[in-house]
Amino acid sequence: MKLKETLLNTSEVNLVSNDDLGDDHVATSSETPLRPDAFELDDKLKIELIAKHFKEIMQILGLDLTDDSLKGTPNRVAKMYVKEAFSGLNPKNKPRATLFENKFNYKEMIVEKDITFFSHCEHHFVPIYGKVHVAYISSGNVIGLSKINRIVQYYAKRPQVQERMTIQIADELQSVLKTNDVGVVVDANHMCVSSRGVADTNSKTGTAYFSGKFDDENVKKEFLNYINAK
Repeated sequence: MKLKETLLNTSEVNLVSNDDLGDDHVATSSETPLRPDAFELDDKLKIELIAKHFKEIMQILGLDLTDDSLKGTPNRVAKMYVKEAFSGLNPKNKPRATLFENKFNYKEMIVEKDITFFSHCEHHFVPIYGKVHVAYISSGNVIGLSKINRIVQYYAKRPQVQERMTIQIADELQSVLKTNDVGVVVDANHMCVSSRGVADTNSKTGTAYFSGKFDDENVKKEFLNYINAK
């Protein structure tokens, strides 16, 4: 109740100054930073509170919320944040992995490439989007292909840092598949680079995670050659 009352009654938010960080690419942990009370509020109340505060932001910007085009925006943004863009924050939305016995005794790498993802930079809350490429070598089970996509989307649907997201996807696959033999490569566009600041629309950011057999240069090269093939 204390958290609810605080949020409902607060009309002024005091932010810790981070001017000394500027636009530096800062990540503190491979875990998404969440407070212990992050899920005390249900989704309905979160939407109500976010809509209220987003309405205040729009009013501060000088927008006329009586206009038919704008009056529904606060609620639309709030629903998008809770139900879509940041739905991966809530553990109840974590996908359940479907595993199948590797009856063919397939010992080579299994690759799923060009998985499209949309996320948001946690520094400016603007989009990150691109492709994730995943490979693993079975230790006895294989995972349903659509479940790999769902794992990627789950970790993308939260305020993110690309390096963290890469590690989170790899850690989840290792945990689910009970194997260390995992490779993950992420190629992404960052709107915080292209739509603001230096406004560079051509650059991309690449991150990678290799473990187990993928630390072997030949296995790593095979994976990279495959994902780079036309």
